[in-house]
Amino acid sequence: MSLSSSEISSTLLALSNNLADTVERVGASVVAVNGRTSHGRRGWLRRNSSSSGIHWRPGIIVTSDETIKREEEITVTLPDGRTVPVTILGRDASTDVAVLKLENIEFPVAEIGDAATLKVGHLALALGRGTENGVSASMGVVSAIGDAWRSMSGGSIDRFVRLDLTLYSGFSGGPMVDAAGKVAGMNTSGPRNMALTIPASTVNRVVNQLLSKGRIARGYLGLGMQPVRLPDTLKRALSLASNGGVIVVNVEPNGPADKAGVLIGDVLVAIDGNPVSDTENVQAMLGTETVGKSLKVQLIRGGAPLEVTLIVGERPARED
Repeated sequence: MSLSSSEISSTLLALSNNLADTVERVGASVVAVNGRTSHGRRGWLRRNSSSSGIHWRPGIIVTSDETIKREEEITVTLPDGRTVPVTILGRDASTDVAVLKLENIEFPVAEIGDAATLKVGHLALALGRGTENGVSASMGVVSAIGDAWRSMSGGSIDRFVRLDLTLYSGFSGGPMVDAAGKVAGMNTSGPRNMALTIPASTVNRVVNQLLSKGRIARGYLGLGMQPVRLPDTLKRALSLASNGGVIVVNVEPNGPADKAGVLIGDVLVAIDGNPVSDTENVQAMLGTETVGKSLKVQLIRGGAPLEVTLIVGERPARED
């Protein structure tokens, strides 16, 4: 049965009104995050930056870590137009989540959803807030869904979510809103300006750790490494999966690798059976969950294969 033109118009109008209502409701929990940095040799030069943030829990704002510089003076512009200072409670570059604290100000908290319910083709909204222009929106669809993955710096992301929509300037750190009108995660720009969503479950995990510890525990080997290419003859002789590996150029005294007997000049080729061809491969295996865990490290020493058992330590805290 085909719809009449009036029925189609009515359906489109209802959809349009529902979208506008959703943007208004969710936008009431979205802030503009403003940074200002002072630097320069001749006097003070001011650089302003802006992103968006989500009122995730009462007094807690989450935003994109990559949009904030450590030396910045951070303020947020609220939905009512006020601009107020905030403090950085903690940040995790590996998941691109920064947590800000807002003191003694009440306004709507976002209704958090679940990225696990998303399917390819679902409608998606991205919201952002500017200092002067208020809330803005971009609409598209979920274009790709995948399993849990690790960022280049080793962050554990619960689900791969890619959006087919435009993340306008200042949208990073803003919410991804699902068809139910809930915040399924925080948006960020991926490679080649790809629109990615950090799932709400990942954000919650990071927020919990930052609130309790002020930092994210990271696996630590106590090694200095650089990539190396192995000869084809050695690859064949040892039945290696590839020609790649990482050579150890420094071993920290009393660190996890030192205690396991790793030496300068050793070439790591696999960890727990997973081939290693670059230092990024190693870092990707050192998430929060690996601290205290025993790993089987396959290496080459003097042209012969060797396996050692290494207990992953926790990376010492440091000032960045």
